[in-house]
Amino acid sequence: MSNIVQYIVVRSDLRSALNWPMGAVIAQCCHAATAVMHLNAGDSDTVAYLNDLENMHKVVLEAKDEAALVKLSEKLKENEIQHKLWIEQPENIPTCIALKPYVKDTVHKYVKNFKLLKA
Repeated sequence: MSNIVQYIVVRSDLRSALNWPMGAVIAQCCHAATAVMHLNAGDSDTVAYLNDLENMHKVVLEAKDEAALVKLSEKLKENEIQHKLWIEQPENIPTCIALKPYVKDTVHKYVKNFKLLKA
């Protein structure tokens, strides 16, 4: 299970440009991660990931803005990579993407150009 990872990509401009509090940004990540787990509950990698709770591996990355996040979502769709683009309501703002758990080598190429989220 050690090579299964879940990537989460959140907009860094939510804090820097839109002045969202850190708690609200973290909530966006939680929403997206929970939703993608629910949507892929029967997937073998998701099941393996959840069966080893003490060793879950998540990587939280930052997208610079909405355009970068939406572009990533489109690229993931084109390549049939299961993910959830979280749209915060009622604002209707795309805030975060969570990929379902995958073997790292399967999806790293799609997120390798994003940096780790900075606090």
